[in-house]
Amino acid sequence: MVAQSSQALKDLYEKDFVLWIDQTAEQIRQGNINNLDWENLLAEIEALGREQRNKVESYLIQTIKNLLMYQYWQSEKVYCERGWIEEIDNFRIELEILLRSKTLYNYGISILENCYQKAKRSVIKKTEFSARVFPEKCPYTWEEVIDFDFLPESNS
Repeated sequence: MVAQSSQALKDLYEKDFVLWIDQTAEQIRQGNINNLDWENLLAEIEALGREQRNKVESYLIQTIKNLLMYQYWQSEKVYCERGWIEEIDNFRIELEILLRSKTLYNYGISILENCYQKAKRSVIKKTEFSARVFPEKCPYTWEEVIDFDFLPESNS
């Protein structure tokens, strides 16, 4: 592969992103770092980090949402319990994969309460329950949220 100029790579970024990735990776492999499109490369690296954090947040919200429905939505439990449990397990599997990163693990801990508030809002809309039904603060510990064996006791 012929080394590309920085400007040529910048132009390629706009025209053919996948080819830009391939050529950027090849230049790095060859140690040709002088002609890299540093601006877009940095933006893409930062975007990868945001994407990973967003996944943790999304899976936490979904896990908590299903835990809340499992615990509080008694009128639907007979019909939905198995589905909720399956969803909880699926989201925990996704979290388990992401949380291999100590950075993402710590990030998850730091956003637990915020994720609970988002999950609670969503469950209130779905169930049409009063906000007073749910605890003000997250009723689950971090360890419980990610524990495959944990399911909360039902609230009658």
